[in-house]
Amino acid sequence: MDMFKHLLLPTDGSPLSEAAIQKGVQFAKGINARITGLYVMPELHAFTYRTEMPEEAEEEFAKGGRVDAGQFLAVIERAAKAAGVACDTDVATSGHPYEAIIKAAEEKSCDLIVMASHGRRGVQGALLGSETQKVLTHSKLPVLVYR
Repeated sequence: MDMFKHLLLPTDGSPLSEAAIQKGVQFAKGINARITGLYVMPELHAFTYRTEMPEEAEEEFAKGGRVDAGQFLAVIERAAKAAGVACDTDVATSGHPYEAIIKAAEEKSCDLIVMASHGRRGVQGALLGSETQKVLTHSKLPVLVYR
């Protein structure tokens, strides 16, 4: 009986996050599991103190986030394809990435979350690190952390 059948691999696009993805994909291959790659886009207001934001700026921001998401998730798709691992991807938007990660894992019936011990520093990629800590604290699912 395989213990884990469906792994969630969140990414913030950082080198450490990408290293964790490679290891996670290899792990999935070894146990014959499938994966879902996840990128959590930060919410706009996380970056601005102004409540009123010009619509064009908002659209630019969303577009930039989608471009990042596409690039970061493509890394997961390529790794999965190369390893022959079944893969799908998802994008979420949240001011609290750890909540989006846990929610995605539950909604997609994942049985393990695989993530890096920390990711990008600063606002830019505040996805992992403190977020990994929060996922560990709040997740009912097991979490595999790569250092």
